[in-house]
Amino acid sequence: MNEAATSRDAPAGQADASFAEITAKRRGLLRRYLYHHPRVMDGVVVLSYAALVAPTVADAVMSGSWLAAALLFAVAGALFFRRPYPVALVAFIAVVEVAVTLLHPWGSNVSAGLWFSLYAVAVVHTRRFALVTMAVATAPLALLYLLAAVGPMENSFVHDTGSNPGDFHLLTSIATGATIALSNVIATGIGISVRQRREHEQEIAAWAARTASLASVNERNRIAREMHDVVAHSLTVMISLSDGAAVVVRKSPDRAGEVLGELSRTGRTALADMRRVLGVLRDDAGSTAPRQPLASGDSLGKLLEGFRTAGLPLHYSHTGPALPDDAAFQLTVYRIVQESLTNVLRYGRSLGRVDVGIVRAGSTVTIEVLDDGTGVTGPGTFDGGGGPGSGSGPGLPGSGQGLAGMAERARIYSGTVEAGRSGRGWRVRAVLSWPDDEPAAPANRPHQLQGKK
Repeated sequence: MNEAATSRDAPAGQADASFAEITAKRRGLLRRYLYHHPRVMDGVVVLSYAALVAPTVADAVMSGSWLAAALLFAVAGALFFRRPYPVALVAFIAVVEVAVTLLHPWGSNVSAGLWFSLYAVAVVHTRRFALVTMAVATAPLALLYLLAAVGPMENSFVHDTGSNPGDFHLLTSIATGATIALSNVIATGIGISVRQRREHEQEIAAWAARTASLASVNERNRIAREMHDVVAHSLTVMISLSDGAAVVVRKSPDRAGEVLGELSRTGRTALADMRRVLGVLRDDAGSTAPRQPLASGDSLGKLLEGFRTAGLPLHYSHTGPALPDDAAFQLTVYRIVQESLTNVLRYGRSLGRVDVGIVRAGSTVTIEVLDDGTGVTGPGTFDGGGGPGSGSGPGLPGSGQGLAGMAERARIYSGTVEAGRSGRGWRVRAVLSWPDDEPAAPANRPHQLQGKK
């Protein structure tokens, strides 16, 4: 049975090993050894059966019933095949036990072979099949004792017990038949219980494997989304900065130095972000990559300043209380603004104004990015200043991953993202929900980041 761990972030192979270790510890040392050595367990079953029928074998030999003793030895040997042929073994033992009872009446534990064989059937077959097999296998021996009690075979099983031998014989036959039936029911019930427990473990293992696989897919998607945001934004800004530096280097060296400095800072930030994202994929214990989201509350101003340096005429405003202190929520806001402005920088033409507004009202945070430029249109692109394309230059069709990534981030906080034309330009509007369960912090007062055209 393949067993998997319930660890959500572990790969499926590691999950299997972990779940198997948990199950092995629960079994204990002895059961674990027998589980991994089935032939040893078969030998234990044979020896247990031999110990149970030893008195009957000895009594049969002393009374001269050698055939009965040989049949009991045959049952012991047949129990070695209870795993590959459980149903055939039940049929064989049911017939042999009737023969042994006829040859040597009132032997002790003659029906013990059925206990082990019925258990084997119940473990590998359905409950209905196991119960039907138990009833069919029990009927011959039980019927034999019934006939011995009140039927034509009554005198064959009577022992001289003094007074009232008939009453004693009747009670003994009924008790023996009932004991045989009850013991077979118990053996079958134990087998059914074991089968259900194993099926339950298999279901848990399958669920754990699916969960681990889904977690791996989600983690890959998250890393891909982060890498898209980091690489697409950084390369777009760096290309714009390098183009701008090439234009102004002769006319305004000071301005060119400022642009080149921002270009260097953008590259270093992108490199740090990529190391942070890819660092979580390392399995070695020496990895020091941070596992928490990137703190973005103080970085939003730097992000806007970088876009302003790249040439966007930015106007930023914040209305209402400050954003929640949750780093993941701040990162979501940061990435949505970053992706929207990256698309404006990549596709916007004739830009006169780009407005970035964040409004927090109660449990709702609204992010809006609006430009008044004219965008590139073409096959596979969104026409508008901030179209969500992902191409590397004007006129190249985008993959739409930017807009899809923003929508995925917003859904984590029960939010939505709308993007479309607004006048000549393009508007992106995202609405996020955050429980209003923290005291109202002082608002980030509205301020402007005026950009140069």
